[in-house]
Amino acid sequence: MKKIGLLSDTHGMLDRRVFEHFDKCDEVWHAGDIGSLTVLNQLRAFRPLRAVWGNIDGYDIRTLLPEHNKFVCEGVKTWITHIGGYPPKYDPRVKPAIFKDTPRLFITGHSHILKVKYDKTLNLLHINPGAAGKYGFHAVQTLVRFEIDGGNIQQLEVIELQPNNAIVTY
Repeated sequence: MKKIGLLSDTHGMLDRRVFEHFDKCDEVWHAGDIGSLTVLNQLRAFRPLRAVWGNIDGYDIRTLLPEHNKFVCEGVKTWITHIGGYPPKYDPRVKPAIFKDTPRLFITGHSHILKVKYDKTLNLLHINPGAAGKYGFHAVQTLVRFEIDGGNIQQLEVIELQPNNAIVTY
């Protein structure tokens, strides 16, 4: 079993509460727009990190991370990319590959909109963790935590980091 902490769109700002919420996680996954080497290095020092670069990331980050990260975790074929759309409106750049080599878990960022959606046609779970940073149009910083165990994606939690330091979990 792996406990995963998922975030995206930090845009160079890593809230200290991320470390508190991901303290019991085995790995951290970042769906792009990291924003700085400092944030990347802080996450790497904290837990094993699987990440991709996003559209705001510079050459320094793009040379260290892939645009697409495809792997298997606990028997679940996973694909992380920054811009990928969502079911059934996949981005044209990834749509052919999703239908050709379908992952069970498809993770994206970019929109700053937290979304968890199941694609019945492809038997695929899509997760966009929203935005963990403070820059963008989103009103609330969000994170996602979940487990992968024996091929099952379970115990998914949405975490809102409220501006007044109150923390709401679902």
